[in-house]
This record gives sequence, C-alpha cells and structure tokens, in this order.
Amino acid sequence: MYAIIATGGKQYKAEAGQTIKVEKIKANVGDVVDLQALMVVDGDKTIVGEAAKSVAVKAEVVAQDKEKKIVVFKYKSKKNVRKRQGHRQPYTALKIKEITA
Repeated sequence: MYAIIATGGKQYKAEAGQTIKVEKIKANVGDVVDLQALMVVDGDKTIVGEAAKSVAVKAEVVAQDKEKKIVVFKYKSKKNVRKRQGHRQPYTALKIKEITA
C-alpha cells in the first residue's frame, strides 16, 4: 500500500516505514504529523479525489536539517563580472508510520 501525499507545494510517494525528505515543516523532532493524501493504492484498489482526503497518513519527524551546499556561480564574459553564492535548502525528514483508509 502506498499513498501520494502533498506537502510544501510538492507531491511525494509514501509507503509505510519509508523515510522521505520534504520541504521544511514547523514541527519538532519526535512529533507526529498528519499529511494530506491525494491518492491511495492498495493492490488493485485505487482511491482518488475526495475519498482520498479521508485517508490518514501519519508521519514522525526524524530530523530538521539542511541539504549539502550547492554553489551558484554567475559569470559574464569580457566584463570581469563574477558572483559566487552558496545555498543550503532546509528540509524535514519524515518517517511514514502508517496509512489508514
């Protein structure tokens, strides 16, 4: 059984026991959060739309952290223009506890 969940403006495939990294959520480590299900697939049975909103997807917050640093380098040739900038995207690691229909 798996569910497609929506959080942080993105959609993720979630299975029970799986750990996923999502956009930062305001929650402490160890908290249990409820996520909105858009679609649930259980073998041959598929639940979509309004019926999927009644499905509860519970996840535990495992970590609040930042991704590895990426370097953004902007360069214009022949103009001596160089701009170097780093970025670390914050994320929340969630462990999917259960999907209940």
